[in-house]
Amino acid sequence: MSRQNGVLTVGQLAARSGVSVSALHFYESRGLISSWRTTGNQRRYGSDALRRVAIIKVAQRTGIGLEEIKAALETLPANRIPTKRDWTQLSKSWRATLNTRIEQLTALRDQLDGCIGCGCLSLTDCPLRNPEDKMAEEGSGARYLEVDSGQAD
Repeated sequence: MSRQNGVLTVGQLAARSGVSVSALHFYESRGLISSWRTTGNQRRYGSDALRRVAIIKVAQRTGIGLEEIKAALETLPANRIPTKRDWTQLSKSWRATLNTRIEQLTALRDQLDGCIGCGCLSLTDCPLRNPEDKMAEEGSGARYLEVDSGQAD
């Protein structure tokens, strides 16, 4: 099927964006992109979906979560190809989040060399898991590992 009037099939969108059909369906189910159905019940996407998928992939690559991406895309007019100005607006909104993440990762990287041979939380002060020994009040040794759903492992 050929591309007509800026309309893409799901297969064409997948091929042009480099994203799998299942990923496109997932993005659509999450409200990141939209399609409509033909009388034969086939999905069709406007050409704006191609640019939106590109924005999603770049944002994901920088560590921005899908909910934050969705909120950002919702600030753009529907069914219009996002412009360079739109991208500038979106990227500026993510800059503070990315700068904070970079600072946190840099601090983590700089503290990693102190971990080798520590006995995995056997020290009274672990700068990664127990900064400034906040858990000392609870006693010595490991108190919490990763916490999931409110319960310690």
